[in-house]
Amino acid sequence: MKAKELLFDYINASIDYQIKNGEALTTLKKMEDDKFDLIITSPPYNIGKSYETKTTIETYLETQEEIIEELVRVLSDKGSLCWQVGNYVDKGEIFPLDIFYYPIFKKFDLKLRNRIIWHFGHGLHASNRFSGRYETILWFTKTDDYIFNLDDVRVPAKYPGKKHFKGDKRGEFSGNPKGKNPSDIWEIVVRDWEKELWNIPNVKSNHPEKTEHPCQFPVELVERCILALTEENSWVLDPFAGVGSTVIAAIKNNRNAIGIEKEKAYCETANDRIKDLKEGRLKTRPINKPIHTPSKTDKIAQIPQEWLEPEIFGKGNDR
Repeated sequence: MKAKELLFDYINASIDYQIKNGEALTTLKKMEDDKFDLIITSPPYNIGKSYETKTTIETYLETQEEIIEELVRVLSDKGSLCWQVGNYVDKGEIFPLDIFYYPIFKKFDLKLRNRIIWHFGHGLHASNRFSGRYETILWFTKTDDYIFNLDDVRVPAKYPGKKHFKGDKRGEFSGNPKGKNPSDIWEIVVRDWEKELWNIPNVKSNHPEKTEHPCQFPVELVERCILALTEENSWVLDPFAGVGSTVIAAIKNNRNAIGIEKEKAYCETANDRIKDLKEGRLKTRPINKPIHTPSKTDKIAQIPQEWLEPEIFGKGNDR
């Protein structure tokens, strides 16, 4: 047996996980109350992907409200619910889903703690509006007494040697020796100390985690929430599990997890990925790996010589 397999078995011997093939609402109705300390997911956006049927936004939200009611029931009193969404687009008009979802969650008395902005550098290029490069994570809690492990996700301070210059603490270091509280803007891929952002790329064709799923959740994004909002051996739920990124992030960090997914093919992929994780073969993006920055000598990173010709820029060209 490989060293990685032995390490996994040692750390995760008591961890329980399941990938349930079924509809979210039907499966949730069979689950016990107050079971999960974290529910984290990226629900279908109603944009016509292969795994969803596009309907009116009103019908879509009514269906999601039924599911959310069940999610609140199975969420523990100390638990958090993280809802990651983008935009619904209809005939070129943008409907920001987090704004539409907010009153639904408030209807069930959840409390919004942060509206986290996840910025990423790559995506589809729009032609009649600015290209979208962010999505949001709505972080709700069920009560005021919730799990929040700030020390597990602190980032190094930009000026750790800074001291108080007046008052009773004059001359003492003003920061926390464990680091600073990160902001609510996550540009996820690296803990970028200069920008003070968490930089996490979305899963595109050259991403090491890419599978057949068209809107895949980065494992790194889920890990950040799991570390901050759960304890070891907590239960984590993803009601729209896709290819299992949430379950993988939970297992990696000694949490129990259940993923619900209606597409059988995605369930099979999720189980294959979990098996690869256990055997040390799964490729995931390290939580602190920098985003690739092209060298100035890379040909594709240089401005084409044709664009620099005087006749191009001398005629009011709008490039």
